[in-house]
Amino acid sequence: MTKTIHVLNGPNLNLLGSREPETYGTQTLADIEAKLAAICKTHGVALQFRQSNHEGELVTWIQEAGKAGDPIIINAGAYSHTSIALIDAIKGTNAKVIEVHLSNIHARESYRHHSFISGAARGIIMGLGALGYELALTAIFADMAKSES
Repeated sequence: MTKTIHVLNGPNLNLLGSREPETYGTQTLADIEAKLAAICKTHGVALQFRQSNHEGELVTWIQEAGKAGDPIIINAGAYSHTSIALIDAIKGTNAKVIEVHLSNIHARESYRHHSFISGAARGIIMGLGALGYELALTAIFADMAKSES
């Protein structure tokens, strides 16, 4: 059975590459998706890569992946700091989540220091730019290898 890895991206991440490149880097979301798709292909797993500026859509995607038992990499953007709905979706479906932030949220404005998602995440990767997505994928592959042995 082919496992699907879900990568969910929140508001304004569609602007990567042009939005505050000194903070978020110059890679676009399409660049990140292409890199992850290539990695997933070599491991024989499917990639579902999505972005939405709408909280409810993210909730639906978390629920779908969680109910299917598929792992999730999530960069919820600003919703990380504000959304109880996202954490409820994660907990309600027992979704396996790795949280990613391109920037170090603890080195930024104080209102970004808290993430609701972090309390339910298996792990958190931040401050490493687009590499954070690849590291999250590496962690998921390690988990998959453990469960197969």
